[in-house]
Amino acid sequence: MTYDYNTQRKRMALPEYGRNVQKMVDHIKTIGNRDERNRAAKTLIQIMGNLNPHLRDEGDFRHKLWDHLALIANFELDIDSPYPVPEPTKFIEKPKQVLYRQGGITFLHYGRIIELMIDAAIEMKEGDEKEYLTTLIVNQMKKSYITWNRSQVSDEVIIGDMKLLSRGKLKITEGVKILEVKELLPPVKRKPMGKPHGRPQNKQFNKKKGYSHH
Repeated sequence: MTYDYNTQRKRMALPEYGRNVQKMVDHIKTIGNRDERNRAAKTLIQIMGNLNPHLRDEGDFRHKLWDHLALIANFELDIDSPYPVPEPTKFIEKPKQVLYRQGGITFLHYGRIIELMIDAAIEMKEGDEKEYLTTLIVNQMKKSYITWNRSQVSDEVIIGDMKLLSRGKLKITEGVKILEVKELLPPVKRKPMGKPHGRPQNKQFNKKKGYSHH
């Protein structure tokens, strides 16, 4: 199994939002259906809003979130944004630090972001968007568990942890796909075998040259 080091990861445009938000943005880019891509982007905006409660005191709160989404996506996210896509030069200034909620984390291997995502999902109305976000959460939880603990884990354990963190308010609906380990983690890259060094150990060759083995 390969190890996932920060120095080997893709650089984040706004690291204050965390690695999971960056991964979700990268995932949205791969969604082929435009309507589904728009729906996923709106769901992510809600999560980003929960991560930035201090921005609610500023004017045009949602506009700022959509601008941040464009920056995290490197202006490559083809969606129907309610606001014009900002110019990259707008972000030359250093972004303000995101203030994180204080307090203990129930499971260190899941982290604070997962807990915030679960809180956001709980507040959503029942429907496709909530089911979509719940699916993203449970698969990210499984990936985080495996990456942190370096061991296999059953889907029942992940579902149980999600129910605990959501205080029983989130449920996995029938038909939701929980990915296999090989789908969550990149394949192990094996180093190519190098050529053997030293004198070739061929008996017939050695006899012709007058060498002998003892």
